[in-house]
Amino acid sequence: EVQLVESGGGLVQPGGSLRLSCQASGFTFSDYHMSWIRQTPGKGLEWVSAIDSGGGSASYADSVEGRFTASRDNTKNTLYLQMNSLKPEDTAVYYCALKGYSDTRGQGTQVFVSS
Repeated sequence: EVQLVESGGGLVQPGGSLRLSCQASGFTFSDYHMSWIRQTPGKGLEWVSAIDSGGGSASYADSVEGRFTASRDNTKNTLYLQMNSLKPEDTAVYYCALKGYSDTRGQGTQVFVSS
């Protein structure tokens, strides 16, 4: 059974940084491309980033390009999202999921960007 547990969210001022983590279990993590997605109240799921199974290639939504960096440590079955230069519009619940399978996402971690 796929289990994904996100952590690292919190309250941060605009311009600040956070690093999110996603601990994976129940599947061979290193075999799968992974995604970060987010959701704000009243809006649907928004794709944020994807990273390939080996961690050598990542892609980003235009809204976060140049500010967010996805990475992974396959020895620890962990996915990361480094978020810099945060903006109020980045406020959302952030989820990790197997790429293309948003229904595998975990419980999410709340990021709140406000002064």
